[in-house]
Amino acid sequence: MPRLYLGFDASTQGITATLVDPPAGRLVGRYALAYDEALPEYGAPRGVLPSADPAVGEAPPLMWVEALDRLLLRMRDEGAPLAEVRALSGSAQQHGSVFLGSGFPDALASLDPARSPADQLAPHLARERSPIWMDDSTGAECAEIRAALGGDAAVAALTGSAVFERFTGPQIRKIAKHEPEVYAQTARIALVSSFLASVLGGRPEPIDYGDGSGMNLMDIRRRAWSPEALAATAPDLARRLPPLVAPDTVLGRIAPALARRYGLRPNTALVAWSGDNPCSLVGAGLTRPGLAAISLGTSDTFFGLAEAFRPPAHGEGHVFCAPPGGFMPLLCFRNGSLARERVRDDHGLDWTGFEAALARRPAGNEGALMLPWFAPEIVPRGAPAGVRRAGLDPADAAANCRAVVEAQMMAMRLHGEALGLAPRAIYATGGASENASILHIMANVLGCPVHRFASTDSAAVGAALRAAHAWLANE
Repeated sequence: MPRLYLGFDASTQGITATLVDPPAGRLVGRYALAYDEALPEYGAPRGVLPSADPAVGEAPPLMWVEALDRLLLRMRDEGAPLAEVRALSGSAQQHGSVFLGSGFPDALASLDPARSPADQLAPHLARERSPIWMDDSTGAECAEIRAALGGDAAVAALTGSAVFERFTGPQIRKIAKHEPEVYAQTARIALVSSFLASVLGGRPEPIDYGDGSGMNLMDIRRRAWSPEALAATAPDLARRLPPLVAPDTVLGRIAPALARRYGLRPNTALVAWSGDNPCSLVGAGLTRPGLAAISLGTSDTFFGLAEAFRPPAHGEGHVFCAPPGGFMPLLCFRNGSLARERVRDDHGLDWTGFEAALARRPAGNEGALMLPWFAPEIVPRGAPAGVRRAGLDPADAAANCRAVVEAQMMAMRLHGEALGLAPRAIYATGGASENASILHIMANVLGCPVHRFASTDSAAVGAALRAAHAWLANE
């Protein structure tokens, strides 16, 4: 019987599962669910709850649980070989925080396999909305943390990143300040990754180093919670945070009730979940310095593997702990697919039309330029929302399509060099990597070969490979 490994990716807009057979080098199956289509009752278009304040980015955490549950039930009903899975792990959007009440552990331990886990866990959330990576509403809290810890350079040297609005530490501080009753009722704070791992494990699970280093709370060199960062963030925070563990930690077995519900083996191993960026590093096969990946998703990310820790300069970019060991320098551009989709939709195109439009314009776009900041940008830091054009007719579909892609690739090169990302080869992943014209522009601008990763699901594949590595190392 084959030994299969299962990986999930709970992203901003949906959840994906991949089944892999590593010895055979085979992707056995891929399964996906979009929140918009499958769970409209949560009222979260593209996975984000509407808000009168454009700086607020939140999502319903029960939607992620419901999506995971429905996807596994669908896999079971479609005959996916779940009984052959030896271990599973997962990836999730980074920086999302889930505030849990004191009854959460008991609710996990008593899950009824005949009922939806989301329904059973609903009464045990201390807060029904989770701040996610798109939340920019914590500027005041960032300033306070920054001042307490000695400035952005000091915070980056300690945690791997300057203080960022979307990071978990400022999110926690905002809720502790402005919703003290919620903070008082919060017994545990989870990341999206550790929250979903807890559901599958039937017990509260820890946070791994990779996802933990995206919180402005972890001492990245010591791989431990920083007492100074915790004290600067919120009172009595240490007891609300779970332990930190290595990415290859086998947490135990999947909860028996859920093994029965989904048709998994009772002794299926559960490996620590991590963030989508560290999992993508593994899924893209970046096992040595000099290789990098560009993930073209809701946001665009540019990352690679480094042996030594180099704090990001100018408060831009991040360094996370890498699952293979060492460190992972990363740049995240908020206006990724969000910007490309906006240009596409503004000109009434589908993706085939978008690619054809790119091909109609020469490299350099005849000098027509765009700064495609449809939402406030992360890199460069603090760039306000607003599209700027120079020599570019807003009505010219081909010129605008070319302008948005060239602008994104030029930003990657300029900011990547400042973070030490100067790759000899790039592996492209994410939904837009299927567009050959975008990859052609990427290769020209960054000056190196670009290879399309065989699967666009690098985070889910990376999670499955992490599960295989951990299980085989502990067999």
